[in-house]
Amino acid sequence: MAALALVSPDSIRVHADYLGSDALAGRSVGTAGAQAAAEYISRVLGRAELIPAGPDGSWLQPVPMHGGTPLPESLLEVVGPDGTKRLQLGQDYLLYKTGAKTLLPRPVPLVFVGYGIVAPEYDYNDYQSVDVAGKGVVFLAGEPLTADRSYFSGDLPTLHSLPESKQRQAIARGAVGSIMILPPRSQVDRTWEQWQNEFAFEYVTSLYEVAANLSVLLSPEQSAQLFEGAPKSVQDVYGMDLANTMQSFALACSTRFIGQFHEREFVDHNVIGRLPGSDPTSKESVILCAHYDHLGVGPRIDGDDIYNGVVDNALGVAVVLEIARVLQLQHVALTRPVLFLLLTGEENGLLGAKHYCAHPVVPLHRTIAAVNVDGPGFIDTFDDVTGVGAELSTLEPILVRVAAELGLDVSPIPPILRAFDAFARSDQLAFAQAGVPSLLIMEGLRYRHLSADEGFRRFVSWGVRYHSPFDDLQQPLNYAATAQHARVVLALVGALANTSNPPRWHEGSPYHSIRLRSMAEGR
Repeated sequence: MAALALVSPDSIRVHADYLGSDALAGRSVGTAGAQAAAEYISRVLGRAELIPAGPDGSWLQPVPMHGGTPLPESLLEVVGPDGTKRLQLGQDYLLYKTGAKTLLPRPVPLVFVGYGIVAPEYDYNDYQSVDVAGKGVVFLAGEPLTADRSYFSGDLPTLHSLPESKQRQAIARGAVGSIMILPPRSQVDRTWEQWQNEFAFEYVTSLYEVAANLSVLLSPEQSAQLFEGAPKSVQDVYGMDLANTMQSFALACSTRFIGQFHEREFVDHNVIGRLPGSDPTSKESVILCAHYDHLGVGPRIDGDDIYNGVVDNALGVAVVLEIARVLQLQHVALTRPVLFLLLTGEENGLLGAKHYCAHPVVPLHRTIAAVNVDGPGFIDTFDDVTGVGAELSTLEPILVRVAAELGLDVSPIPPILRAFDAFARSDQLAFAQAGVPSLLIMEGLRYRHLSADEGFRRFVSWGVRYHSPFDDLQQPLNYAATAQHARVVLALVGALANTSNPPRWHEGSPYHSIRLRSMAEGR
């Protein structure tokens, strides 16, 4: 409790002011701004007397990356019964992937495969009646529409709804490319203009990642032409989507793609510091992490083109750095070591976290938990918190106990976050997929100085600033709320470092078997 009292809003502000400043130009991977952020984080961890835990005794763990930007002269054609139409990059279609493996020099036939999902746990298979080997597939965004929570989680998204999951299913069945189209119900939450802004940034992958094939997002205005001459029109497909009567069928169109790209290879870095535990025989550790990268410079909106990423996630990094300072200042003796892990490449697909999991400092089966900080509280001080992903493991009762000691309740994930699938949106997912029990702490919606309606309105309205140039230092930031968030995280990390019962996944969790395999193999 003495350590918690030392958490300083002013200290957090200092870090956020630097990391979120225009001088760092949004901290995009492979840029001078990201390098400056990594150097700053290293200096702060050094002042906190942590031990450098990267390779060769340094603070930095190299993360090799590959970047690609599609050029306007890229050629995408749809060949149909009424002739050939060339589509314009950025206006008519967007590219999920770049690189040589996207090449389709000759037209390939297309097959509509519903949502592009194979989900044995729901006895669902969009590929059951079609052969897509050597062909391109067309699928709808989203997943079956249902109110039954036992079937695709009802109105909440599952991992099957992610475009990456659909693309992997297509590749696994021999498809040479995929085109995703947007049904009307998906256009309510995100306009085509918003999709265009999201895809305006460089496509970055791990350098050693297996090359992917062509993956296209088609504009709603261009979707109908894919169904010319087919047994069903695009309107028929939209109707099947609403009626939950989806069918797969061959299309009468084909497509070809010859891409032109600007490509580069570079190295970015995770920053790793180690706080030793008081038990020299302990071989286990706890991870406290936050990502320091953001989007960089992008489309200009109202005269601003720097995507500063203050709440997402300069504030999260500031929280982790403040916790390191407080633990050093108070000389808190935690039983297990704590790894302070500041990650790169989260915005590009959790690249830094995935790289760490492939090259861990401490074996993953000896890492008892990962606590992620991404978008900490900034609206107002609060009376409750939410553990995103806590319900999947025995992290939940630990969080409940810690919160109670701080006079806080633990509330269920708000519906708006469940619909957003918050657990799959940040680095905790990478650790979970590697078997490590993990969670993201968020403030609840019971604010101390705001009515329920006003608090919810401010929480929702921040979505307008999310991934825009206006997540900057000019927005209202309540550093007392961020400091309170830091105290919750610090208390939870302390409880985990000292617990005699390390967290474990519940047997029904999709990550339970991964953990068992990791332990059995000693990884």
